[in-house]
Amino acid sequence: MVCDFKQTGHGQLAGIIMEKRKKAFEDAAKKRQGNVERPAVSKRMPKSVEYTNTKVVQPNRQALQKNGVILDDQQDFFSDVYRMLRTKVLQSMRQNNWNTLGITSSLPNEGKTITTINLAISLAKELNQTVLLVDFDLRRPTIHRYFGLNNDIGLSDYISGQADIEEVFINPGVERLVLLPGREPIHNSSETLSSPQFFALIEEMKTRYADRVILFDLPPLLLADDALTMAPFIDAFLLVVEDGVTDEDDLRNAQKMLADANIIGSVLNKAEDLPKNYYQYYV
Repeated sequence: MVCDFKQTGHGQLAGIIMEKRKKAFEDAAKKRQGNVERPAVSKRMPKSVEYTNTKVVQPNRQALQKNGVILDDQQDFFSDVYRMLRTKVLQSMRQNNWNTLGITSSLPNEGKTITTINLAISLAKELNQTVLLVDFDLRRPTIHRYFGLNNDIGLSDYISGQADIEEVFINPGVERLVLLPGREPIHNSSETLSSPQFFALIEEMKTRYADRVILFDLPPLLLADDALTMAPFIDAFLLVVEDGVTDEDDLRNAQKMLADANIIGSVLNKAEDLPKNYYQYYV
């Protein structure tokens, strides 16, 4: 179905996509083989991680700084914000025995990917579990670019059968963090996400390691049905909102589209005003 944005607007487009939501949840339930008991997010201190099969690469420091990736242990407002977000996310996930979190937004350029990356790094530094960061924005994979990685293999290679999933995993120089990056866009993303191969991949990722938190960077809700297709297989969602830009109606439509999913909260991104006296307090 082709939609003319100028004629339908985001509200009507959301309505069209919402019609697929119920079917997506029903189809996913049918394809599951009973109720799989998921491992809880671990509260125990894991041993030091040794990457034997996962390729270890060093990220491009200039690219990290340019793209707003917070990698080093630093004490500033932005690092503290992600530590607070980390704490709130872990509290919700541990209370509900969840280990998968999808991060999305209403529309593009609202900051969902950089939020996902920085949250993943912060979670990995918390020491209580490993973290898998998955680029499921299949039509526009960008996580590898934020790290300045020129990876010659990605999720599209696994989908096409040209690589095993173990070959795609990357450790970007952060202990306890593993990336499942994209490379080339997958244009038939909705069909790909509905395939038995993907269902098997998701279940494997969710159950292989008991102490792993999995973050999925997903496409914007109002542009495609990819996030809805994934919704039945993800424990909870986090919505990213751009300060002063995200339209209230768009946000409301996005929330309606995830009405059958667990939304643990929202992140206000690109806010210009810092809390008063923040730096004075820590001097």
